[in-house]
Amino acid sequence: MMVLWLASGCVVDFPPDEAQARLALLEEDERRMDAAFDAVEVRLLGNQARLHLWQELEQRHGQVSAIQCQVSEAHLKGMANLLRRQEEKARAQRMASAGTVLSSAFQGAMSR
Repeated sequence: MMVLWLASGCVVDFPPDEAQARLALLEEDERRMDAAFDAVEVRLLGNQARLHLWQELEQRHGQVSAIQCQVSEAHLKGMANLLRRQEEKARAQRMASAGTVLSSAFQGAMSR
């Protein structure tokens, strides 16, 4: 029976030391490749998050710019109205003071 078992090739043949060393190298390479892939994945996810952040900032900047334009337009219209009213008031004061000067001059000429 033992002869048949040996002849059938069912003997457990341990791999030579060279094959085990090669297997250990392959397993180490696999661990390094997994670590490298993990690092690449972390970088890609970080870059994706950074891209999302920049897109969000771009969108918010557009919204803020639109609001700022509306506020600036209203402010500039208010400044223009104020300037127009001040010019009208100054013109009225100049006319009033010119009328006072003319009136004084006329009265002074009449009293002589």
